[in-house]
Parts: sequence; structure tokens; C-alpha cells
Amino acid sequence: MTKSDINSPDYKAGYFKLLRERYESEEEIASEIINLSSILELPKGTEHFVSDLHGEFQSFQHVLRNGSGNVKVKIEELFKDQLTDKELSELAAVVYYPEEKLSLIRQNLTDKNALNEWYKLKVEQLIELVAHSSSKYSRSKLRKALPPQFAYIIEELLYKKDEHDNKKRYYDNILSEIIDLGQANKLIIGLSFTIQRLVVDHLHVVGDIYDRGPEPDKIMDTLINYHSVDIQWGNHDVLWIGAYAGSKVCLANIIRICARYNNLDIIEDAYGINLRPLFNLADKYYDDNLAFRPKKTTGKSLSDEEQLQMTKVQQAISIIQFKLEAPIIKRRPNFEMDDRLVLENINYDTLEYDINGEVYQLENTCFNTIDPKDPTALTAEEEDVMNTLLISIQQSEKLKRHMDFMMKKGNLYLRYNGNLLIHGCIPVTEDCQMEGMEIDGTMYYGRELLDQFESYLRRSYAHLDQTDDLATDLVWYLWTGKKSSLFGKRAMTTFERYFISDKKTHKEEKNPYYSLREKAEIAEKFLTEFGLDPDSGHIINGHTPVKEKEGENPIKADGKLIVIDGGFSKAYQSTTGIAGYTLLYNSYGMQLVAHQEFNSKVNVLENEADVLSVRRIVDEEVERKKVKDTIIGKRLKYEISMLKQLMK
Repeated sequence: MTKSDINSPDYKAGYFKLLRERYESEEEIASEIINLSSILELPKGTEHFVSDLHGEFQSFQHVLRNGSGNVKVKIEELFKDQLTDKELSELAAVVYYPEEKLSLIRQNLTDKNALNEWYKLKVEQLIELVAHSSSKYSRSKLRKALPPQFAYIIEELLYKKDEHDNKKRYYDNILSEIIDLGQANKLIIGLSFTIQRLVVDHLHVVGDIYDRGPEPDKIMDTLINYHSVDIQWGNHDVLWIGAYAGSKVCLANIIRICARYNNLDIIEDAYGINLRPLFNLADKYYDDNLAFRPKKTTGKSLSDEEQLQMTKVQQAISIIQFKLEAPIIKRRPNFEMDDRLVLENINYDTLEYDINGEVYQLENTCFNTIDPKDPTALTAEEEDVMNTLLISIQQSEKLKRHMDFMMKKGNLYLRYNGNLLIHGCIPVTEDCQMEGMEIDGTMYYGRELLDQFESYLRRSYAHLDQTDDLATDLVWYLWTGKKSSLFGKRAMTTFERYFISDKKTHKEEKNPYYSLREKAEIAEKFLTEFGLDPDSGHIINGHTPVKEKEGENPIKADGKLIVIDGGFSKAYQSTTGIAGYTLLYNSYGMQLVAHQEFNSKVNVLENEADVLSVRRIVDEEVERKKVKDTIIGKRLKYEISMLKQLMK
């Protein structure tokens, strides 16, 4: 909502109406003004930034549960002089995975008295930890975070003050009754999840939840149930949005990527989409092909038969994808993608391919369904398969729920508390001028171009039955176009990677943004383009894995720009040498956290190990930030002003 919307007479009238219905007396209004004004003086909550999760649910879940190390920090602040390192790690494991850790404790502590003493100690420690973690929140906000069934009991224990020992037996009896009534496990679980919620006030997902990893659907379910979250779409997310919105070429891409990474069960099992028609087509026309064998990155083993099936499917859907791209390129000359009419650039007699006058011999070819006289035409069987798949994907209730949430909580970019969150890039020329693109007869640049991209994406999603319109074509362009802010490269060389052995043809030239962003003055220019303060703001990027083992620094432009894609995806970790960066932004400033590879939950539970490495300070606040300095603070100030007007 824009500033002008908020100040419009209609908006104010509607807002006043809601306020009148909510408050029955002047005293109630005064109390709320006092409450909101006081909240403005509290320290700002902790923002948690993650990016490029790529279906790696287990790693993401661990980072979410430990708050990128924030839970361990709170534990050490409170108990470092009271507990041993082993005891500190045990308490952390309880907070991260309370159900599983309690199960292990019950197996190891077979003596009932010893177990009850452990329960009593852990409840007391967790109560202290809740109090410490909630120290910058109002009581009403804390109350909302507590498990409802134990809220009264927890509040009694949280706010106990007994200087004269009058109520000691009262508090002891509460703990004893909790244990005797068999409620200790449930209370510990509730307290642990409360702590997880308190250490992170808001979560930002800076793109690419989908593709490569095996469980993006579980990540989406987690986000849907998370207390406060926003999403900046990544190129892989937009591909899934496009597939659901009716783009057959986006649909072909998500199936191809799932086949390539041995993850077709995401489509079949997680989302209930029947791939049998595609399997039948693949069996009929394709055979084994080395270039199309699935990558072994998920830890799932494949039988020879399963590998052959995946190889055939990847060939079948790749050829369909190349065919589906051609009509879009031809009807949208403003996309400037004629060089990607790959099937029309093949000499089918010699199996040679021309790239800017240089001829390459094609290998690993699988052109059984291509008519050399009309190479981009789908066969009747291919067309039937894609029509069936599109109907199936749009009828998936679970996928609809996930994509609806993606649209509700997502944007192409976000301006939040003075920072710019954007998955990919801001398309620019070599001399750092905003790169323009013509859309429907008008040229757009910089922020206006990104706004147009988002507007058309939302239009496509709102009209699922329109599959060949400009809006749906632009969703695909965001995935692969040279001026897309999400793709950020001049061409996607999927065809060359499959069929040409010379690796120089595989190179995908990046937009100049990725070299220019190293300079502070350039980052400041980008912040200004998006209406942010270049002196205090930051740009937070994902999309491009940081090759830390080669010495690349994720903190760029003198701290003005931070890249937090360090490689959650196992497919990248051999290149990056790390398993992801995350970012924390609290009232004291920003900290970048690096993560080592997450092996298993069992390692955390049994060995009480963690996967964090050194935190790096990105920016320290000269004066501690308060709620009044944030976006939430602006909303509260507006509400206070309206309440004061209502009192008059």
C-alpha cells in the first residue's frame, strides 16, 4: 500500500470505522495509545535472512530452529558461567529438536527419580531462557508466542518474584504437578518452540525455494505455518509459479530439472501429478544417453532400470521444452532471443550446429520426434502429454496452496527497514546505466522494469486459462531472458550443455551488475534507484553461489551489499566449499553467519553437534535501533495518530 493510499479520504474513513467498532470508550483508546507508544521504544526485533534453499529441507529446518546460531548465543549469555560446554550443547539440542531429544533422554534415564529431576531442571532452564529471549518484547507479544494450553502456568513461572520465600512451595508444587500429571514432555516441547519463535521476529526468504533438492514442498509447509515471513521470488520459484499459471514451457522446465536431479517424486508423490503419459512417450522414442543421466546429488540410490527411466524422461521433456520455446521467441521479438531458436539452427543431415559462424558437431543426439522440415512442431503425442500434464498440475490442491502462499507473501523485490532484498540483479549496461526493455510498446528501466515484471506475473497467475498471452510469456522470460532481473545472464545454454562437448559454448555471460556490485558507489546508486538511503541501506542478494574456497567474499561494496547464497544446495557445495550463508539483523546491527554441511539430525541429537562457523560483523549500529525506526514502527505511528484523531 502506498503513502497516497493511506492518506486517501476513503482509506481514512474505513480505518476510522474499524477503530470505532474496536473501542467502546475513551479510556480504551487512551490505553491503546499508551501501549503502542511504549512499544515504539522497544529494541527492534531480529530479522533472519535465508536464500537459495533449493529443496534442502533438513538443512533449512536446522538453520530455522537454531536461528542461525541465535539460540546458542542466548543460552551462552544466560548459562555460560553455570553450565559446562556439554550441558550447554544438551540444552541447545533440546530447544532445536525437543521431541526427538526427549525420546533419547527417556531411553537413557531409566530411573524415574533421575528422569523427574532432569525434567524439573530443564523446565526451569527453559523458563529462564524464555524470559531472556523475550526481554525486548511486550508481555502481550510474548503471550501470543506461548503454547495456549500452558500459557497461564508459564506466565506464573516467568514472573515469579518471591523475595520473602512466601510462594516457594507454590512454585515447587506447579513443577511437581506438571511432572506427576505426565505433562513435562509437552511443556518442554512448547517452551522450546516458543524460544525458537522469540529469537527470530521475522524471516526473509530471498528466493529459490524450489529445484535441485528433494523436499521443497516441506519447506513450503513450514513457511506457511511460520509466524512472520516474506519471500522474494527466485528464478526457480517463478518457474513453478509459471507452470501452475499455465505456461507449458515452464512446466517442461520443472519436469526436466526434477528428472536431472533425480527428484521426479516431488512432482508425482508430493504434488500428486501423474507422469505416466510422459513415461510412456519416453519409453517409446528414447533410449540410454550419457548426457541425460540424472545427477547423483540427493543421496538417493537408483537401480539401473530407474536410471534408464529418468534418462529417457529427461530427453523427452528436453526436446518438448526446446520446441515450446520457439513460438514464444517468434511472437515476442522484444525478447531478443532469436539466437535461442536452437532446433532451427541444426543441420539434420550432418548433425552440425552453427553458433555465430562457428560450426560444432552435435553429440548425444535424441531427435527422434523432430521433423527436420518443421523442427519446432510438437507431435500429436507430445501435445497430448503436455495438455494432460497441465490439467494435472492445475488440479493439484497442494500445489495450489503452495503457489497461493508464494503469491501472497512474495514479491520480485522488497524494501524493508531501509534495505533492498532482491534475489538476482538489477539489469544494467557495462557503464552502469539501467538496462531498458520494451514491453507492450513502452520502454522500462530499473525499478520500473521490475515493477512491470511483477505486474505481469500477477496478471498471469490471476488468469490460469490464458496460456499464450504476454503475461504468461513474460513469466518464462523471467526464467531465461537476457534482461530478466532473476536470470541475470545473456543466454541459458541448456542445449549446448547437452549436445556440444566444447565447454566454451556452455558459458553463460553474466549481466554487468555482478561485477559492478563490488563497488560501494555503484551499490549506493542501486539503493537510490529504489528510493532507499544510500548511506544507511544495504542490498541483500541471493542467486549466485559464493565460492568461499576460492577466496570470494560475500560482503561486497564496503559492506553495502551482502550475498547470502553460499550453497544450501548439495549440488553446489563442492564448488563453494560451504553449505550456505544466512544473515541476522537485530537492534545492534548485521551479522553474516556461515554454515558447514548439515549431515543429519541424528548427529545433533546424539553428539550435540552444530553446523555453524564464524560470524562476521557486517554493520554495527551507532545507536541501538528501536521499533520506532522500522516499518512496523511506521505502521504503529500511523495507528497512534488515527487513535488520537478518534479521541477528538
